[in-house]
Amino acid sequence: MPDGDPAILDLAGLRALRFASAGGAGGSPFAPDPFLVVAPIGADESDEDLLAAWLARQPCPVIGLSVTGAAPALLAACDLVLDELADLAPLAANIRKAPLAAMTLVQVLRVTQGMPAAQAVAVESLAYATLQAGPEFAAWSRGNPPAPERIVVEDGPAVRIERDGSRLGLTLNRPLSRNPMSVEMRDALWEALELVVADESIASVTLLGAGACFSVGGELREFGTAPDPATAHAVRSQRLPAALLLQCADRATAHLHSACIGSGIELPAFAHRLTATRDTFVQLPELRFGLIPGAGGCVSLPRRIGRQRTAWLALSGRRVGAATALAWGLVDEIVDQDEAHFTGAARSPVHP
Repeated sequence: MPDGDPAILDLAGLRALRFASAGGAGGSPFAPDPFLVVAPIGADESDEDLLAAWLARQPCPVIGLSVTGAAPALLAACDLVLDELADLAPLAANIRKAPLAAMTLVQVLRVTQGMPAAQAVAVESLAYATLQAGPEFAAWSRGNPPAPERIVVEDGPAVRIERDGSRLGLTLNRPLSRNPMSVEMRDALWEALELVVADESIASVTLLGAGACFSVGGELREFGTAPDPATAHAVRSQRLPAALLLQCADRATAHLHSACIGSGIELPAFAHRLTATRDTFVQLPELRFGLIPGAGGCVSLPRRIGRQRTAWLALSGRRVGAATALAWGLVDEIVDQDEAHFTGAARSPVHP
């Protein structure tokens, strides 16, 4: 790992690097600094469009610094933009630990930006499968071997379904484990959403989480249990709840509270409306596993907060609270705790 600070390229530095690389890759996931940092200022901006197109082809994250006089088109071409130079060091350290996952993340966000959501979800799954076979996920897995036998058995259905006339409530119902997105939870949610898609008399569906938080995301004790990445992609192609939620998103509301980690924010972000209690926080931790968001987050979050903020969340691993999520448009309203539940009057259980 480099001891010095990363090089920061101005317009002249960008031109020199582009020329030296013969128009190809100026950055690399195999370099000591597997990213580029640009502060695109300079006297001559006549080739701004060419440089922006070159930046968008780099096989590594491109980090922009928002400085006075920076060329807007070049900042827009960056994968993320930092307002403070002090934020660069921790971000750079994260990328150095998982350069292949960081590269894959920004490439997926770039290529899916204008793509129909259903197709973009398939691209995300293919990229996720690639990383499941990579050295970074393998290194994490050696220190965290699968242990599905340690998953706490809880009573009741994994997803509780309640109906009140034309309204349906779906509650993630593994509160002792903080509602992880296990295989059991995924399959139960898929079956519940199949009901919503098939039954046009359901005018609205509300997604909630039982217990202390909405969801802590993927069940880590099941990571690495798929027979191989290709099969895992095939399973996601047939059982990913995001694919169904996309088909009924205009009828869906998600109520968030406390921890919404990984798939715990990726999936609800597809809903037409999101509300959150004041204690809500969101986080994308997948980079530290050598992975990218794989429950649809490379698609749902950019469509709410943009590609650059999504990249920042995933590459930094930082938590974002409810106030920031509201300011960004990740959630639509902050509500009191007692509003974050299904409020049907004569609720009755439904069994898929």
